[in-house]
Amino acid sequence: MSVKKLQILPSKRTPEIILNPNGIFKIIGHSMIENVTEFFKKIEDWVDKYILDPADLTCVDFYLDYLNTNNIKFYISLLKKIETIKLKNKKLMINWYYEEGDEDILEKGENISSVLNVTFNFIMIPNHSDI
Repeated sequence: MSVKKLQILPSKRTPEIILNPNGIFKIIGHSMIENVTEFFKKIEDWVDKYILDPADLTCVDFYLDYLNTNNIKFYISLLKKIETIKLKNKKLMINWYYEEGDEDILEKGENISSVLNVTFNFIMIPNHSDI
């Protein structure tokens, strides 16, 4: 692989991003980024390189507890780009984790899935306050 692991640590407004050349991608936390273009530039550049020589299976895991509209547009754009790996006969799996009772996050995942016409695995996890 020509790319190295990219990890961006979270803040109060930005998610943790982990992009691994072995095909494991994770987006975790709050996603209410104001300057979407600036924040996601490094991620887009990394994905552009990754899709040239992707892993046999790319697994994108979303663990978001807040997601604003501006950020949804970016994730749709990013997933469209990642989806091109299927043209290289590679597999893509998208897992959308949501807390039990968080209908808003579930609905946002369902909307992104339908816009892309890509099947997501929707996985309910226990509410943090129950743990």
